[in-house]
Amino acid sequence: MLHPSYTDLMKVVNSEVEEGEQPVVNSRYSIVLATSKRARQIIAGDEPLVPAGGKKPLSAAIDELNKGEIKILAEDAEEEEYVINTEEEVVEVEE
Repeated sequence: MLHPSYTDLMKVVNSEVEEGEQPVVNSRYSIVLATSKRARQIIAGDEPLVPAGGKKPLSAAIDELNKGEIKILAEDAEEEEYVINTEEEVVEVEE
């Protein structure tokens, strides 16, 4: 079982959405795309924003998302394009 669950990760990502607004992510697929994009950044040499402690890059990316170190921002709900926002840079993720 994945810890945290997709449901928990979606709650974290959508936690800053005001009541009545459309959530940033609506599916597991969005979570998978965002975390895989961040994992590729870590593999390419970016430092994890949380203590990795020997974790694999994908696990570190999931941990970053769960702890709020990275944010997924909806750019255009119709196109379902997302942006990962770290302190260092903004990276687009397209579905």
